[in-house]
Amino acid sequence: MTRGRVAVAGVLALAAVAGAYVWLRPGRADGNLGRDDCVQIEVSSSTEKADLLAELAARYNTAGRTFGGRCAGVSVHKKTSGAAMEALAAGWDPARDGGPVPQVWAPSSSLWLGLLRERGVDGAAPLAEDADEAGEVPSIAQSPLTIGMPQPMAEALGWPERRLGWADVLALAGDPRGWGAYGHPEWGRFTLGKDNPHLSTSGLAATVAAYYAASGKSSDLTVDDLRRPAVADFVRGVEASVVHYADDAVRFLGNLAEADAQGRSTSYVSAVAMQEQLLFLYDEGAPDGDPAQIGKGRRPRVPLVAVHPRDGTLMFDHPYVTLASATPDQRAAAGDFLQFLRQPAQQERFAATGFRDYQGRAGAALSAAIGLPGGQPDLSLIDPPAPTVLSQMLAGWDDLRKKARVLLVIDVSGSMDEPAGGGRSRLEAAKQAAIQGLARLHADDEVSLWKFSTAENGARQPYDEIVPFEPMRAGQERLQAAIGALHPEGGTALYTTVRAAQQSMVAQYRPDRINAVVILTDGKNEYPRDNDLAALLRDVNADDMEHSVRVFAIAFGDKSDLKTLSAIAKASRAAAYDARNPSSINDVFVSVLSNF
Repeated sequence: MTRGRVAVAGVLALAAVAGAYVWLRPGRADGNLGRDDCVQIEVSSSTEKADLLAELAARYNTAGRTFGGRCAGVSVHKKTSGAAMEALAAGWDPARDGGPVPQVWAPSSSLWLGLLRERGVDGAAPLAEDADEAGEVPSIAQSPLTIGMPQPMAEALGWPERRLGWADVLALAGDPRGWGAYGHPEWGRFTLGKDNPHLSTSGLAATVAAYYAASGKSSDLTVDDLRRPAVADFVRGVEASVVHYADDAVRFLGNLAEADAQGRSTSYVSAVAMQEQLLFLYDEGAPDGDPAQIGKGRRPRVPLVAVHPRDGTLMFDHPYVTLASATPDQRAAAGDFLQFLRQPAQQERFAATGFRDYQGRAGAALSAAIGLPGGQPDLSLIDPPAPTVLSQMLAGWDDLRKKARVLLVIDVSGSMDEPAGGGRSRLEAAKQAAIQGLARLHADDEVSLWKFSTAENGARQPYDEIVPFEPMRAGQERLQAAIGALHPEGGTALYTTVRAAQQSMVAQYRPDRINAVVILTDGKNEYPRDNDLAALLRDVNADDMEHSVRVFAIAFGDKSDLKTLSAIAKASRAAAYDARNPSSINDVFVSVLSNF
């Protein structure tokens, strides 16, 4: 492969600002994992392939394979590429970052390696042994960035006869007629689902592709190009069509699958920027990104088709990098596992879950499944920008992205006084996480704060506005102080608070912003005056609203009602987040706020 790579000169060493850690311990008792005479290595994998790598590690551990007379045992854990990059750059701390220090990193793209090098990690050792003569890091699979569109929408734009690109997205996003310009006013305006580029490879690559499309280049993008007004306007126009951001494209796909099941596949989002492999999984009935659901889950009534932008896309090269934390024996073991992963039998497993092989070749099943009439397209690949340019691009994106208007609603019921570990109550842990997470928002994002419990002392409603909406640049200190002053009391009036919060946001709807409610609760509804969940779900249903406001919910603590919160979030076309383990609340808050 000659495109889509970033040469690596420095080692990987920052801590996870987001992305839950999950350890996928492969192997059996009779395998190599855990044997004292075998070399043990830990692999940190991007989320979309971690389950598959764990499966292949189990196969490796039980294959009787040796290298130089030694055996190896491989463990795998999953972490989003951006979160793992930050963990490595800070010096991986198992207590802070979750899980053991890895010796191998397998992110989705070498873009993250360039960003890590740009961080200038002190004491970084070179990784020359991982690169070939051209300075390229080995790949274990590949998958290009694509724009996934419900098939009727793609066909309305002329697909497959007409090749589409980012310029078409911008033109349609800026057209006040929306889909009415193509004879479908019932579809409303054009909306784009896009991940946060600080955390997600799909989001990072989509941002790079938009900048390239804006500049008219396919290589050698410069910092001066980023500063051109026409380039900034183009990228700002693309971002203006975003419904909300996410830390993982599967959140969009889950909501899309829900809408499809209700016969409303064109009501949620017009397009999602994602890795081609995830689109394959969606069409095969696995919208949550779990390859084990292929052939078991419900296939969508309306499939997604892959639009490979004519004005350029990037190939995710899924690099395999040995880290400085590896001993010489672990480096040798890592090299043997890499050879194993690139053998035909293992490459067939990658192909079965929607990946291209490590040389970028798509199999027949992938081409057929993702709707490529006539076979594999001629991809217009663009070269990744230099790490310095990429870093500047990310900094500029924060100013160009669609700004948010977020109502934060925090449960202050009496149960929030229960311990959360570390000598803190649940409320104290939630307050600290909220203050740290909100500090990551842009100065122009607007935030309001409500608290809720149950109506006490004759109060008319169980919720109170503590801080009205104002930009973070003016109100951050006031917001932090108000959060810090919260104290627990009463029960949990969940349903009536969710309804009131969403209705308040609908009444103040701003079409130029991401309008959302974020609600954190550690319990279930305890308010007899409003105990009708079915009525609440109807009231927050995004499909029944001209201006929908999404409700992102955090289930905090082991007594929280994640099932109900998930139903509320799905009805509003948002997502629920699992913080039933209180120690995860900091990471969860960052994941939630990555939607904005």
